[in-house]
Amino acid sequence: MRHLLDLWNGRKPITKRLAGIGVALAGLGIVLGVLAVDFAGFGKETGLGPSQRLAIAGGVTVLLAGLPLIALGDRPA
Repeated sequence: MRHLLDLWNGRKPITKRLAGIGVALAGLGIVLGVLAVDFAGFGKETGLGPSQRLAIAGGVTVLLAGLPLIALGDRPA
């Protein structure tokens, strides 16, 4: 918790690892959000439509874009 407060107060720079985790979590959130909407049954058609497939592909792309940043370590972003 202290580390997050230091980031909030501007005492420590955001690292590439932290930025990568944030980007990867955003991509995972997109994928899970689209699947949750489909599972909840919003819309009239069953199954994944073309827009949902495109959104999932975008979420996976964002997720994969964040993974290399995690490997770069604690260097400032």
